Amino acid sequence: MTLFFLASATVWSASDKILVLGDSLSAGYGIKVQESWPKLLDSKLETEDQNYKVHNASISGQTTSEGLRQIDELLSLTSPKLVILELGANDGLRGLSISAMKSNLNSMIDKSQLAGAKVLLLGIQVPTNYGPRYGQMFKQAFADVAEQQGVAFIPFMLKPLMNNKDKYVQDDGLHPNAIAQPVILDYLWPEIEALL
Repeated sequence: MTLFFLASATVWSASDKILVLGDSLSAGYGIKVQESWPKLLDSKLETEDQNYKVHNASISGQTTSEGLRQIDELLSLTSPKLVILELGANDGLRGLSISAMKSNLNSMIDKSQLAGAKVLLLGIQVPTNYGPRYGQMFKQAFADVAEQQGVAFIPFMLKPLMNNKDKYVQDDGLHPNAIAQPVILDYLWPEIEALL
């Protein structure tokens, strides 16, 4: 028994880590955790004999300020080669300061890069009822951060779901369902693969 756990720990420590720091869009809200796109990514990497393990630190409801408070400990714990940063949706839904969100994202990217990790920033958009002006400012914030930092960037991680929301989105109109998770991963994969 002891040998088994030692062996398991060795396998984990020998693998390079991918840290996913996100909110409900990556935490598997409303679906089984094993159906979430980060878990599917972990399975894909294992199937393809890639020497990576995914540490999903996503928490439903999390904002960029909460992510910033956690990131030092997470970087120390996982020593990731890649950080996938998927935060900001809850800042937008709560109408929090866009400039503060940008500052938080910049700080998390700085900390990740200082720890030796590459970064993939995933953008998100607020629902249309927030108005076109706020929606554009919110969307542009992610692009500004990505350009300023020179990091890999996907402007709207849910883009492939938008043409068929009835199929891919839960009844709350916000969260992707289980069927959507492989679609999200397929959309993100080319950028992820390029960073491995």
